[in-house]
Amino acid sequence: MTRTIRLFFACLLLCSAAARAQPNALPLSHALVGGQFEYTVQKGDFLIAIAARFGEAATDIARLNGIRYEGYIYPGQRLQIDNRHIVPQTLDNGILINLPQRMLFFFQGGKLAGAYPVGLGKPSWPTPAGSFHVVELHKNPTWVVPISIQEEMRREGQVVQTRVPPGPDNPLGKFWIGLSIAGYGIHGTSAPPSVYHFQSHGCIRLHPENVEKLFPQVRVGTPGQIIYAPVLLAELPDGSIYLEVNRDIYNKGVNALQTVQELAAANHLTNRIDWQKAASVVQQQEGLARKINLSASGQ
Repeated sequence: MTRTIRLFFACLLLCSAAARAQPNALPLSHALVGGQFEYTVQKGDFLIAIAARFGEAATDIARLNGIRYEGYIYPGQRLQIDNRHIVPQTLDNGILINLPQRMLFFFQGGKLAGAYPVGLGKPSWPTPAGSFHVVELHKNPTWVVPISIQEEMRREGQVVQTRVPPGPDNPLGKFWIGLSIAGYGIHGTSAPPSVYHFQSHGCIRLHPENVEKLFPQVRVGTPGQIIYAPVLLAELPDGSIYLEVNRDIYNKGVNALQTVQELAAANHLTNRIDWQKAASVVQQQEGLARKINLSASGQ
């Protein structure tokens, strides 16, 4: 009887652990993109526009450079940028978009061919996760305004538009990559500072410079995946360990610290991690890759 009770409680513990397991955790990564570099402010630049271009939050750029987020920046000013991100996983070919990370990764022949910040759906109109393939490619597209967006325009007292021709006022920019997820696509934008934010009606916005790079490399039939993984852990070839924690923007109930612990245990990294640093990364949720192994000095 005692043995039966012990087995019963053991099963309860295992089932409880399985229920708590984080479904959005990915396998251990082995690659970063981006870097640490100096950028010289150009005429017309402002922090949000720089952030959208490089994939680092404007608040983080301000903090890194000891300036006020609301403050003035001027041409010729030098800013330190740190836009390191963990590559979530590698595809043989195609497009990978990680929603909380606000990053798009493009693979060819099993190698990373491009990594770009993206703008995504606002929490009230989220970009859906799932597998897809490219179904159409258009230069200088006409935007046929969906009925749902027309209704939103009407509710907000705006002029209701049904079609927007190609040109500088077209929200799709100069390029449209239509996806098999009905109604959704990857496109440029007439508002580049909106990239690296959650402001769209679900579509995926690329900075004009980046969509111009990606578009000619994509074909009808190119496969892709949209995933939801706020927490990413990487071990690089030199043995360094990096953690990236993004906001659970769509409120999926992800327990970031638990996810890190599970990833570390599954990959035999628990005793090599500085857990005080890891906890700090979890708390800050910067959305940037930070070194957390015990031998790490600095970032």
